Amino acid sequence: QVQLVESGGGSVQAGGLLRLSCAASSYTASPLCMAWFRQAPENEREGVATIYSTDRRVYYADYTDSVKGRFTISYDNDKNTLYLIMTRLKPEDTAIYYCAADRNRRCARGLAPESEYNYWGQGTQVTVSS
Repeated sequence: QVQLVESGGGSVQAGGLLRLSCAASSYTASPLCMAWFRQAPENEREGVATIYSTDRRVYYADYTDSVKGRFTISYDNDKNTLYLIMTRLKPEDTAIYYCAADRNRRCARGLAPESEYNYWGQGTQVTVSS
């Protein structure tokens, strides 16, 4: 059974950076389709970034507009770990961040709704102060 465990959250000042990690256990599906979502208080869960690969060698990433140029999603197949590097953080980035993975072999690259993902981590809190 796939298990996802996030880490790396914390409290930072605006303009700072954090690296989130998601250890993916037993996730051997192909294609690889993974994502980071976030949920702020009183808001819906939104997709932040997705990553896609047919061979676990070449990866393709997509981002929601509000984080383009600031966040980078990546996957280390040797470590079975998904990352999200967040730079130039803003107070509006404050949220619980969740790692997700899709077991569907027909998944495609690009942002997708949360219903497309089968596996979820427990979430890690990111707080950005002004």
